[in-house]
Amino acid sequence: MVSVNRVSIIAAGMLFPCLAFAQNVADNYPSRAVTVVAAIAPGGGIDTEARTYVTKVSALLGQSFVLDFKPGAAGTIGAGYVAKARPDGYTLHVVAGGFSVFPAFYKDLSFDVVRDFAPISLMSERTSVLQVAPNFPAKNFAEFIAYAKANPGKVNYGTTGAGSITHLAGAWLADATNTKFTFIHYKGTGPLLLELMAGRLDVGSGILAAALPYVKSGKTRAIAMMNEKRSKLLPGLPTVAEQGAAGFNYTNWMGFLAPAATPPAIVNKLSENFAKVARSPDVVSALEAEGSSAVGSTPAQFRQLIVTESARWQKIVQDAGITLED
Repeated sequence: MVSVNRVSIIAAGMLFPCLAFAQNVADNYPSRAVTVVAAIAPGGGIDTEARTYVTKVSALLGQSFVLDFKPGAAGTIGAGYVAKARPDGYTLHVVAGGFSVFPAFYKDLSFDVVRDFAPISLMSERTSVLQVAPNFPAKNFAEFIAYAKANPGKVNYGTTGAGSITHLAGAWLADATNTKFTFIHYKGTGPLLLELMAGRLDVGSGILAAALPYVKSGKTRAIAMMNEKRSKLLPGLPTVAEQGAAGFNYTNWMGFLAPAATPPAIVNKLSENFAKVARSPDVVSALEAEGSSAVGSTPAQFRQLIVTESARWQKIVQDAGITLED
């Protein structure tokens, strides 16, 4: 009979070489260029921010991190590509908040947003502002809600596309305030803002960086911040939650993922370096200038965010009966 202690010693002897091998893999990583898949077309704020991160991580780790754009199918093509990529740390994925919306609409996805990815780090959180047209009768959030309740379905709420995260944020707002909107979908923030400024659209939300010039010039009227905290750029503007919709906190974000079976030692090495980039003074100040916040989370924290948001958006879509044709 083999003693328990002998079994433990044998097991430990088998484990230590495995741990040493894993650490050696991480120590030698990366030894060549890393591809970072972006499921968007080049251009825009996400592209610009992602380039900043990969450029700085390249400098820290001594290898090129190269963006590879794979747009299409609302981002599911790029995500599916990464989910099936070799889990060796040489194919990563940069994602925004819309990533957690996929399960709410696509029941035949070739991947699972939680099971098939290894979160690396949540890099930043982007604040959004709720704004109305300059000729809209409501001057503040309380008047806006009162008007919407008195005119159910008559308030036109702009989004950046059916099923987009801005669409779901609007549906969440309607549920939180017991109101009903008619959603009007545009192909981006630019067209939405143009319609809002012209008074052909009543209300819409947008990233604060894009909306701020129009708010300050009076071309649109900001009535609430949509995240849980006020912005330093508009300190006098209360949040939606402060104004009666307790628990409402819509924040867009950006982060990095790897395929699920990527060695933890590599994931942790990437996480530490991406977090270091997120907290570098120039990145922090650049994000603050846009009304956004640097984060630099752990893999576990980022995973929990994806789990929480995925469940929330699925419930909102189900409760509101939203489809991609709405």
